[in-house]
Parts: sequence; structure tokens; C-alpha cells
Amino acid sequence: MRNTIIAASNSVHQVVRGAAVFAVCLMFLTVVLQIVARYVFSAPPVWTEDVARYAMVWTGLLGATLSFKTRSDAVLMQSIAPERPHLMGRLAEAVHSAAVLTFILPVVYFCFIGLRGGFAKGFLARQSGLTADTLGIPMVWISMSVPIAMIIILLHLAARWAGDDATDTADTQLD
Repeated sequence: MRNTIIAASNSVHQVVRGAAVFAVCLMFLTVVLQIVARYVFSAPPVWTEDVARYAMVWTGLLGATLSFKTRSDAVLMQSIAPERPHLMGRLAEAVHSAAVLTFILPVVYFCFIGLRGGFAKGFLARQSGLTADTLGIPMVWISMSVPIAMIIILLHLAARWAGDDATDTADTQLD
């Protein structure tokens, strides 16, 4: 079971890394297109700003999952707490996990469930009724980045609990 969780975390990490690179490239290309169209042709397409903005949202949230997996996120306790199996190291990991869960679990819950309960009033359900003006797509396609990123971070946290030491995955991915 432990190896399955770690393998799933590593596989998702690889897929998310590719998606984040794609989102960065998409953002860059649409911004370049907008600049060229504005200053060379004096007629920028109206959709480029929205595509760049939504690609930036996906990039930021997917990037957060990547940095969490490789432990390059802002870890306050790591510099002052000793490494596990020391008791203080385990306590620091527990406090870190509690902080992650305190933030992420309500976000995931309210993405699907409304304030008074029920799926019809959750964040994603409300977003599905809105449309991006310039693109004509439902806003839920952009808003899905929030619960997807939070669930991926929960998977990476479970992999940490299962014994995943992902600090070396950042080095192996550069090869």
C-alpha cells in the first residue's frame, strides 16, 4: 500500500510537471501574440489576455503541487527542527501536516459542497453557471484548477506519510 501511494504520487507529479510546462508556454505565447498584435498591427485579439490569465492560474496552482512534492515550498520548521526519526523532527512534520490539512480540507470541501450543504451551491457548481466573456467557455474549466491542485497536494502529503523522500526527485528529473 505504501509503495502504491508513493508510485501514484510520483506518476501524478510527472503528469503535472508536463501540464505546468504547457501552461507556462501557453501563457508566454499568448502574451507574445498580444504584444505583437498590439504594437505591430494595432489590433490585439480580445481573447489573448484571458488565455494568458487562465494559463497563469493553472501554472501557479500546478507549480504549488510541484514545489510541495519536492519540498521546495516554504517550510518554516525544516531549518530549526532536526530530521526524523528524532522526536522534534516528527513533531515538526506533524505540525506541518496539520497546517496543510487545516488549509486544504476546507478548500476541497467548499469546492464541492455549499455553505448550507448540498452539491448545487458548491464553488464548482456556481462556476459552472458562469461563462468567460471572451472565450465563451464555462468558468468551471478554469476553476477546476483549485480542487485539482489541492487534491494533488493531499496525495503528495499521503506519500510523505508513507515514507516518500521526494527531495531526490527534483535532482533526478533534471537528468
